[in-house]
Amino acid sequence: MQPLILAYYFFAGITLFSALFVVLSRNPVHSVLWLILTFFGASGLFILLGAEFLAAIQILVYLASVGLVVLFGIMLTRRQILEEDFE
Repeated sequence: MQPLILAYYFFAGITLFSALFVVLSRNPVHSVLWLILTFFGASGLFILLGAEFLAAIQILVYLASVGLVVLFGIMLTRRQILEEDFE
């Protein structure tokens, strides 16, 4: 089997596996971490297609800004909810 086909199956498997766990995860923080892995898999697929610019934008825009903002938003929101329960 050619290395490109193996790399495609690797990145496609990572993307599908992590996207499944985004939906099935009960903990929202874990779900966002799986979403970040999904973004990495999608950027790997873009690199295999020869779209390096799209892969870089995928990592810079979605992973850095959207993924981390959602992660910090969930962490801060859950902290406020827990503090209100104890008061």
